[in-house]
Amino acid sequence: MKYHQPDAVDRKILAALQEDGRMTNVELAARVEITAPPCLRRMKALEKAGFIRGYHADLDAKALGYDVTAFAFVGLSSQADADLRAFEAQVRAWPLVRSCFMLSGEVDFILRCVARNLTQLQNFITEELTAAKNVASVKTALAIRESKNEPGIPIDAPA
Repeated sequence: MKYHQPDAVDRKILAALQEDGRMTNVELAARVEITAPPCLRRMKALEKAGFIRGYHADLDAKALGYDVTAFAFVGLSSQADADLRAFEAQVRAWPLVRSCFMLSGEVDFILRCVARNLTQLQNFITEELTAAKNVASVKTALAIRESKNEPGIPIDAPA
């Protein structure tokens, strides 16, 4: 099955899997109201086409001892493409950085970081992030509480 854009059934499959990626194919098929064999074929085709990038467990950071979430706003000395890519490669090597976005405007990147405590976060910021090549400025903001964390994207699957 070749995909250009997901149809209504595909969107139902995507929405259901985004909500619960652990359900069996039989459960998924029942939920999207098709039989199991075509459901599995569609799911595999959606994976192959790149609409489904992977399956992940949603872990509780606090339960695992990560009590601090912070956002780091990073300005670089140079925005040359090679320098931007080098910084992105460095970010991928830092386990405390859980997501990174390149931005337009005054700040070049925003990093979402998790740490076990303020000391671990401070050490990361001062010893690794600010010391990294091409980093000109770092401003941080501590998260007080999480009001919404909805992974994925909104799927406009018809009911």
